[in-house]
Amino acid sequence: MRASPFVVGIGALRKAPGTRRAERREGVIPGLRVSGSEVPEGGEVVVDVVLELVPAGAIVRGTVEAPWAGECRRCLGEARGRARTEVWEVFEEQHDPEQTYPLHGDQLDLEPMARDAVLLELPLAPLCKVGCRGLCPTCGADRNVGDCDCEQTVGDPRWAALDALREN
Repeated sequence: MRASPFVVGIGALRKAPGTRRAERREGVIPGLRVSGSEVPEGGEVVVDVVLELVPAGAIVRGTVEAPWAGECRRCLGEARGRARTEVWEVFEEQHDPEQTYPLHGDQLDLEPMARDAVLLELPLAPLCKVGCRGLCPTCGADRNVGDCDCEQTVGDPRWAALDALREN
């Protein structure tokens, strides 16, 4: 079994409560995927935090970020970006799974926190770019590449009867 790059030894900090220490950890966390995007295979998650020991456990503050890739919801092309979020979490030996993360003696594992943070930041419906024009609903041409010769309909044809009432 490999040692996780996200496990931090805090024995020295336990001797001086209230002391802070910066930690930067990078590593691969497999299985980071939501319906529209995922962290690509081999994509490294970066945890850049400050640890502070308090009597009940440890407070972890900082950022978590990772690359993501997916399929654009408008044009079906490749969409890529970076998920970045701020974290402020509590680690306790007598932890509540709904509110805090576990602290095991002199070992603090940042991986569960990083996993949760990245999963919450991955886009469910990614875009290749903010102004993506999508595909033509008639012929399927990519409108980002150029316009097609299809007649552009103004509204949904299912509502045509109601549109006729509006014109009178």
